[in-house]
Amino acid sequence: MGNMQIGDRLPDFKLQNQDGKWIEVVKLIGKPMVIYFYPKDDTIGCTREACTFRDEYHQFSDIGVLVFGISADSVESHKKFKKKYRLPFDLLADEGNSIRNLFGVPSDLFGLIPGRVTYIIDRQGVIRYIFNNQLNAQKHVEESLRFIQTLR
Repeated sequence: MGNMQIGDRLPDFKLQNQDGKWIEVVKLIGKPMVIYFYPKDDTIGCTREACTFRDEYHQFSDIGVLVFGISADSVESHKKFKKKYRLPFDLLADEGNSIRNLFGVPSDLFGLIPGRVTYIIDRQGVIRYIFNNQLNAQKHVEESLRFIQTLR
């Protein structure tokens, strides 16, 4: 079980996106990334967070930042969630929570609810910022936008 800290290199992992396509993150180093772990597709907080990332997505894409949402939901669940809310970024299926554990994303409420944590990775593949807040889902987008300006 890892515990990623600011200054650590992005671990090498690959997961399937909502279309069943394998995404290997180390192949994407060279572009800044926002990787956010969230508890579950189509729940109130997670929908609010995903839709806020959607609504502000142009601010990320305009400067070449990739956005990925990761949860333990299946590829099929992600496909429905992405389509329902017209999300412009990939959702990655971490069905066994192995990547969540690799990052050391904490759980809340006695381990019952998977944590909501956002990681910002620079062009060199180094974690530059970590934001952990279970309840204020939209703040993850606000914090990400604020921090990516410093990477420009």
